[in-house]
Amino acid sequence: MKKLIAAAVLGVSVLWAHMGAAETCGGIYRVQPGDSLSVIADRLYKNAGMWTAIHNRNIAAIGPKPSAIRVGMPLEITCLNGLPVGLEGGRALNEAAPAAATPVRIEAGNAAVRQKINLLTGDDFEPFTGKNLHNGGLLTDLVNTAMIKANPERGFAIHWVDDWSSHFDPLLSNALLDIGFPWYKPNCTELPDNYRCKNLLFSDPLFETLTLMFADAARPVSFAKDEDLFGKSICRPKGYDTSIFNENGRNWLREEKITLVVAATPGDCFDLVLEGKADGVVLNEFTGRNKMKEMGIVERIQVVPEPISIQSHHVVVHKSHPQAQELLDIVNRGLRGIREDGSYQAIVEDHLARVWAGF
Repeated sequence: MKKLIAAAVLGVSVLWAHMGAAETCGGIYRVQPGDSLSVIADRLYKNAGMWTAIHNRNIAAIGPKPSAIRVGMPLEITCLNGLPVGLEGGRALNEAAPAAATPVRIEAGNAAVRQKINLLTGDDFEPFTGKNLHNGGLLTDLVNTAMIKANPERGFAIHWVDDWSSHFDPLLSNALLDIGFPWYKPNCTELPDNYRCKNLLFSDPLFETLTLMFADAARPVSFAKDEDLFGKSICRPKGYDTSIFNENGRNWLREEKITLVVAATPGDCFDLVLEGKADGVVLNEFTGRNKMKEMGIVERIQVVPEPISIQSHHVVVHKSHPQAQELLDIVNRGLRGIREDGSYQAIVEDHLARVWAGF
């Protein structure tokens, strides 16, 4: 998958190099009569399946339902794979082309590191974190840039521990490391007893993702309202958060409205769906699409066009840390800074261009 992304990005870069620097990419599109997000994606990206890229970029305006667009609504359209061109407010193509991929460099540990603010992430969570991804992945790049912007007096270091189950306890709970990322935040108003709600402080959002259902194209699933999924069996990989099925008034698991099927990996969930042992697998869209591509089952899978949930990634600090709020304030200061100076959006567009090229 990583080689496919690299090759696709190289091809996109060559395409950009042959287009006029004065031409712009991305910008503002105003919804026309008869539009849907898939129609807009087909028109602008030449790929109706990229409707989620438009939804994700405009979640604050559209909300959780992709059908909630209205005529005249301005939509921010990200430049992906050199498209779309000619919209108002776009960036010059030569500014939007991705730079060569740079895998993250892991520095050897030393005693001086303990004096710094120590951040914790892990490998193999594409496209968000990964040692072989460009700048360590989308969210590693954002967090690193935000910390540079915040410029804490003590300095900072990012550490990689691939056993994600150890991050909350013992590493963060005992302040062995100070800050962790990226983690989803449950709806803590409705789920106050959730471990994360009880034990963690959350930063401002890093990035929001659509959590989608992937079904067998031979047995497509309709999801216009919650009741459409009642009685369905839904696969979720072991260790993945299931609070999404009980928040926002749903109580799907508590009231046994759905049957939860747990498999070892996302790939195992897709196997169960194609074997007819589950009606769908629920994953964030990038993990789902990556796995479909990797398994060679893109044509066999239906991406259900209605999100199960919109989940935001955050930086977290354990409440037991003696400097918890101070650390969180530093992170939030940096995040606000990179949003204000434009580097946040530039990083997001750079990484998403690579991701969609791989799909």
